[in-house]
Amino acid sequence: MRKTVAIVGRPNVGKSALFNRLAGKNISIVHDQPGVTRDRIMAECRRGTEVFDIMDTGGIGENTSDVLTDQVQLEASIALEVADVLLFVVDVVDGITPVDSTLAKLLRKVSKPVLLVCNKADSPKRRMGGAEFSKLGFADQIEVSAEHNLGIVELVERIGERFGFAKQPKRKSKKVIVQDEDDYRDPRLLTKSSYEERKAQKVDYLKARPLKLAIVGRPNAGKSSLVNALLNENRAIVSPLAGTTRDSLDIQCEIGGKGYQLIDTAGIRRQAKVDTLIEVFSVKRAVQSIERADLCLFVIDCSEGIMAQDRKIANMILDAHKPCVLVLNKWDLFMTDEPLKVRQEKLQEMVRRELFFLHYAPFVTVSAKKKQNLDKLFQTVERVRAGSLKRIGTGPLNRLLTHAIENSPGPIGTGANSFKLLYATQVNNAEDRSVPVPHFVLFANRAYRLQDSYLRYLESKIREFFPGEGLPFFLKIKAKAPEKKGGGE
Repeated sequence: MRKTVAIVGRPNVGKSALFNRLAGKNISIVHDQPGVTRDRIMAECRRGTEVFDIMDTGGIGENTSDVLTDQVQLEASIALEVADVLLFVVDVVDGITPVDSTLAKLLRKVSKPVLLVCNKADSPKRRMGGAEFSKLGFADQIEVSAEHNLGIVELVERIGERFGFAKQPKRKSKKVIVQDEDDYRDPRLLTKSSYEERKAQKVDYLKARPLKLAIVGRPNAGKSSLVNALLNENRAIVSPLAGTTRDSLDIQCEIGGKGYQLIDTAGIRRQAKVDTLIEVFSVKRAVQSIERADLCLFVIDCSEGIMAQDRKIANMILDAHKPCVLVLNKWDLFMTDEPLKVRQEKLQEMVRRELFFLHYAPFVTVSAKKKQNLDKLFQTVERVRAGSLKRIGTGPLNRLLTHAIENSPGPIGTGANSFKLLYATQVNNAEDRSVPVPHFVLFANRAYRLQDSYLRYLESKIREFFPGEGLPFFLKIKAKAPEKKGGGE
């Protein structure tokens, strides 16, 4: 089982900055306002010889006016229980505070290795300030600057020693080891292996990698409740207060024997409601989560109906060309006085009317609070994934498009000057992502005559043959180069 490191400390000492540095990407929100991190946030650290998990926590040991303080403290306490090694982060600029002393007393009683991390030591003078913290009674201490990436390599080595990992060998060559999907874009790999080897390696990686599911929606739609219901534990903080989740939580789990990475995001509020810098960061992080997800679970509070903000979020998913499943939460509260058949018909009518442009997304009715229909949700997710790996043969694709154009030339006109399809094919991009989006390339004469409305018509005809449940289609037109007119002087 993979080892876990928990980062603990009072608010505003740089825990999230250290978490991001170890993770190698910006996952936790970093801000100078205390109490920004509320949930336990997990990620992988691949900087050492072996991979281990890191866990960011809310600041503990300090009272604030935040009504969620008790739950934040509970989350941090759980982190102390499940971690194998603790990083106790302090601030060399502030020196030892009463809260630090109280936390040190608490951590000395924990029967787990504790590594004292003196953060913000970005100058010789500040590094010398770390000596003061020897008073806290921890034999293992290191000075770092998470913001400036100072001392991080040594910190990772110290953690590896606690886990008994082999030391990083010193090699002269700069061999690139593929550890993440982004590494396949590294130009250095071009000199290390052939194209076919890289492609096969990436396909194997994507098959083994957990499917990334971004759970998005407006505030209080029930996103964190859904995460907790799926995990069968209170992993994400749930509160009737809008904006409870500020970070995007990456949570590894197994459901039905398959691996998933759930990305619980902050509720995306309309612009007029985003009234603090932290909320701006939260919304930006949620949008980034859509971009890096394999598939979006778009959670909607169906008991309140589909609102303008829901339509804006749907447009974000559409613009990002992301596979999507609509999760209609709080189904148990929707039109409870009506018969079941009437409720189902009314709900389907509402979804298709209000989100007509996201027509490709199937929907599943659930109650996260009562844990209803969660199995159907993941059956739908797997159905979308399986469908994404199918392809239309070139012959059938050209025949159905030719037939569609002959039967309805539409606004592009007819005759010698009309748009003319020469050839169509589906691009093989199955190795690009875990849930590939179908890409179709159409080669044509006079492609400039083709209007967006006619492209949508052609897409609808393709979907009659290949529904592509949950998948957006990407149609690209390639025009035949115009013939050069002859003539001489």
